[in-house]
Amino acid sequence: MKAFLLSRLLVCTMGVGLVAAPLNAHAETYPSKPIKVIVSFAAGGFVDTVSRLVGQKLSQQLGQPVVIENRPGAAGNIAHRVVARSEADGYTILATSTALAINESLYSNRGYAGSDFSAVAIVASSPEVLVAPASGATSLNEIVQKSRQTSVNFGTAGAGSASYIVTEYFFKALAKGQGAHVPFQGGAPLLNTVLGNHIELAAAAMAGGFVQHIQSGALRGLAIASETRVPIVPNVPTYIELGYPDFSALSWAGFFVPAKTPSDVVNKLNQQITDIMKDPEIVAKLIPGGFLPMYNSVKEAGSFFHNDIEKWSRMIRAIDLRVE
Repeated sequence: MKAFLLSRLLVCTMGVGLVAAPLNAHAETYPSKPIKVIVSFAAGGFVDTVSRLVGQKLSQQLGQPVVIENRPGAAGNIAHRVVARSEADGYTILATSTALAINESLYSNRGYAGSDFSAVAIVASSPEVLVAPASGATSLNEIVQKSRQTSVNFGTAGAGSASYIVTEYFFKALAKGQGAHVPFQGGAPLLNTVLGNHIELAAAAMAGGFVQHIQSGALRGLAIASETRVPIVPNVPTYIELGYPDFSALSWAGFFVPAKTPSDVVNKLNQQITDIMKDPEIVAKLIPGGFLPMYNSVKEAGSFFHNDIEKWSRMIRAIDLRVE
């Protein structure tokens, strides 16, 4: 009887081993061919910069080429659709930004949903900052008081952008004032215009070329939408400390894969990318430009993404913004 039970136990144990083996097989053999990273925005931007830094290191670590392919357009929706419809095998990765969370509420007809993706890692962020020319407004309170009397002009790199939503929400829902939006075709013309004192305010992610001008005094940082002050621009107060509790907003870069990608592959990518983001060489390249490296597990990245969808959804509803 004991021999029979032992033999049954051995068979069951072997069976468990046979079932468990395929669960790790993906990670053991992955990757066995080149990986494509589809970037949702044009070359030279925030997401592209981070993607190329990570891609080069990832290729070295995994022993396979990592090919960066820029697919800009439609506020990231073109690249998002491509990856959402790709094979869920870990060989097509989406590199995108806050746009993936924003578009969930902003666009009615995206051709995909946030649930079509699994978050691999959110790797870098840059808080939204509101700046004025050096000869312009001296404080956020000054701007708020003026906005309650007349419209205050603020520029961003485009309607529907994170910077537009944050600033419109601030004026309309928090300051109870009037902000008049002036859209620009990109961050460079916006930066040049505010440096030339041709507009009252500019709103952008801190990494949008504004850091060095805030540091030099050419621009005055009125408020930054981070939970605490940022060390590279320590004189810029947060909205929170200026009397607007819980008001924070980050533009971020992250990596995603189709939702049904095997969990062991997702975990392997997360581990590799997290190690890259802790590399002193990478950190040294990101921080001076206004990027804040981020480290998270797959579970933490997923929670961050879903919470961000909710945060942007609340702001978008408050300003009654919708794109068909």
